[in-house]
Amino acid sequence: MSEQAPVGTENGWDEDFDVVVVGSGAGGLVSGIVAASAGLRTLVIEKDPLFGGTSATSGGGTWIIASDYAAEQGQPDSEEEGYEYIKALAGNVSDDRIRAFVREGRVMMRWLRAHSRVHFRAIGYTDYHADLPGGKMGYRTHEPLPFHSRDLGAPFEHMRMSHPSTQLFGRIPWTMIESAPMITRGPGWKRAFAKVVSRYVFDIKGRLKSKRSRFLAFGNALLARCRLSLEDAGGQLWCNTPLSDLIEEGGRIVGVEAQRDGRSIRIRARHGVVLAAGGFERNRALRMRYLNKSPDPDWSAAAPSNTGDALEAALRVGAATSHMDSVWWSPSVTVPGEDRARPLHFERALPGTIIVNQAGQRYLNEAASYHIVGREMVENDRPGAGTVPSFILFDAEYRGKYPMGPVMPVGGDALLSKPVRQMLHKASSWRELAGKIGVSPDNLEQTIARFNANATRGEDPDFHRGRDAYDRYYGDPRRKPNPNLKPLDKAPYYAMTIYPGDIGTNGGIETDAEARVVDKDGRPIAGLYAIGNVSASVMGYSYPGAGATIGPAMTFGFVAARRIARDAGRALPE
Repeated sequence: MSEQAPVGTENGWDEDFDVVVVGSGAGGLVSGIVAASAGLRTLVIEKDPLFGGTSATSGGGTWIIASDYAAEQGQPDSEEEGYEYIKALAGNVSDDRIRAFVREGRVMMRWLRAHSRVHFRAIGYTDYHADLPGGKMGYRTHEPLPFHSRDLGAPFEHMRMSHPSTQLFGRIPWTMIESAPMITRGPGWKRAFAKVVSRYVFDIKGRLKSKRSRFLAFGNALLARCRLSLEDAGGQLWCNTPLSDLIEEGGRIVGVEAQRDGRSIRIRARHGVVLAAGGFERNRALRMRYLNKSPDPDWSAAAPSNTGDALEAALRVGAATSHMDSVWWSPSVTVPGEDRARPLHFERALPGTIIVNQAGQRYLNEAASYHIVGREMVENDRPGAGTVPSFILFDAEYRGKYPMGPVMPVGGDALLSKPVRQMLHKASSWRELAGKIGVSPDNLEQTIARFNANATRGEDPDFHRGRDAYDRYYGDPRRKPNPNLKPLDKAPYYAMTIYPGDIGTNGGIETDAEARVVDKDGRPIAGLYAIGNVSASVMGYSYPGAGATIGPAMTFGFVAARRIARDAGRALPE
């Protein structure tokens, strides 16, 4: 789908642009949209044959403080509340960067709304630590408005598909507003289910063409909107063009070396290079070096092409790094034959399930955010009671009501695919199941007995499951008094092995409040910017809410392109 490259060379350059963006996720495309809208000749290069990166496969949620969308729905928020909340979680991240994100996020959304097709709606998705000062019960997470592939045109076939975990039955797209009641069996879930399935099944023209839905939601909707907006602004996108290196002259980054059509090319970037190529989560060597408690790239749900190429290129020109041992954690399961893990974002919070270690004992609040649960898996690992991996357990009642990764609550176990059946353990008693997963039968029976006795009363004195607002977001509202708790007492019983996976790294290149890459002395490297997961996150080691990956990536993508435009004497459309 890549556009034709201009022909000819000048002074050793094969191609000549004002701005080169490396990576075609949401942050990279926003940089491209803004730079091109300012009249700068802009190129986005993408390593993969498909554009969109992990952003396209994600839920597409975009976490922004005090947006116009939230205000229009009568939801009060303020920059100061947002700063207070992030500061309490982010630790040693500079105030300048936090304030820049809080201030500029709403500006970015306002500008995109006025000058692009990238539009959102604020939804009532609870902050992951809403009980902290400055936390909110919703309306900081923004969902991209749904889109249709006919409006995207030919690029649809070259956009990375949604992750199976973000779709009903691993195939059918749904919006955030539709998915929440269906997952938790909340009010209106049957009506939502009928709507979602009918929309897919009765798209006869689409079904005759392929199984892939033409209704786009979540990350696919966001990336479709970004891709068309880049085209509208006059920017170019070349896929199959991996970065090889940065080109430096006189202490300034002036271009990139890349591979295209089987040869090495030098692409000039007269005013700036923006690195937006994702993290290093699929690079085994880098994981072994920085993430030795979670070394396997197959545990990650991120795009397979995220191997840290841009990070390593920045290191070669003297970029500083921080938080290299940090990821956006998520407990995950691996399905044989799939190229990415499946994160368990919500299943753990539903009633009728628990997580146990290799000694058959609980050790955490299963309903906490996926980032907290994944981190606890790593931090609690110790001899004799290992947590890497752990096991998620559920009973027959859960099996018949709620999803569990690739296991859908419809049909019998015999209808599951062979790879899913291979990863699912099943037994008629807890003692038998303990033998199948290799944990102490006595410990497991004691764990279940204690949990069930407390769950009957709606209590969890050990780990307080259901106490916090976020816990309850994915609880079943029909369960009283605690929507997250139910005894596991209906045979047969099930177990799946879970790993401390991730949806991307969030440590990387150090940047300032304008997304400029800095060296080890804190000085900006002229002409070089970094955003998204290739950079050290403004959230530090924390994960404040759904979309706190994409929100900062888009915000600092906007900030970087605006700074490049200003330095080039160009102004953005008002």
